[in-house]
Amino acid sequence: MSLFRIKRCTALTLYCVLYSPCSLLCNFSLSNIFLPACNLILALTLTAPLLAACIVLSILCLALLIRVSKDRAKLLQRGLLFRWPILSVDPGHISPALRTTELGPSLDSLVSITPSLGVRGGISDLESCILAALAKAASARELPGTQTHIFEFGTCTGKTTHHLALNAGHLARVVTLTLAPDQHTTYQRGKGDDPRDTHAALKESAFTRFYYSGTNVEPQITQLFGDSKALDITPHQALYDLIFVDGSHARSYVESDSRLAMHMLKPGGLILWHDYRGPWRARGVWSTLNALAQSHTLVHIKGTSLVVYTN
Repeated sequence: MSLFRIKRCTALTLYCVLYSPCSLLCNFSLSNIFLPACNLILALTLTAPLLAACIVLSILCLALLIRVSKDRAKLLQRGLLFRWPILSVDPGHISPALRTTELGPSLDSLVSITPSLGVRGGISDLESCILAALAKAASARELPGTQTHIFEFGTCTGKTTHHLALNAGHLARVVTLTLAPDQHTTYQRGKGDDPRDTHAALKESAFTRFYYSGTNVEPQITQLFGDSKALDITPHQALYDLIFVDGSHARSYVESDSRLAMHMLKPGGLILWHDYRGPWRARGVWSTLNALAQSHTLVHIKGTSLVVYTN
């Protein structure tokens, strides 16, 4: 055998032994493992941002839907999936003075108020009208020469106090209670009270001069300073025709003020609470009144945040 043939056979043998299996293995790996893997990585690289964007967009849409549903629930004064526990009624259900006809409200509801413009802790104009009309109606029920007695938990600026005294007539007496600015340390925060309610209560207890100060109704108003939990109700037992509870919205205070108000109310009198707005706001008011409604007949006035109890 010639040297050329030997070299040729050797090369062919080496090719068959070494190169061909490696080539087949490599071809198998690329076609069956690497290429699908590369395709998967490429697909993920292209679709991952799109998938993430879809997830983020879905979360944003869900959050927006919840927000819109909450706003709609507040507007309709009901829960997302259920009605509020306290029955909602028209104002006319509370007093004949608040009844309406096809021509509009009764003239008995004609009252004097000032608009709620930039008032800290104020109530709405409709709520002011209702309270003023109820104060006026309470005086109308009394015998001639008899005083009407009204109590208010939470003076704040004294604007509502002024409305109550002004519309109840010159024989009415209004007692209002608030925490003085130098009495903040006496505030008794209860276990489980929302810190936001505590902060709001102290922030609104900032006045010693009030909206009614210097007006012609000031002599009809008795201003009390102090913590409502420490109020001695001995001289106030079963005295008041109308009580407005709008002090601290912390649960322990709403419970305490409500309990005191029940003892202070005379037969046939009314208690009104402010800020019954659903489970998302003023939760101390919400939870306390819902619990109280289990043992007392409470109604919510449509279009307002007022809840009423009639003795």
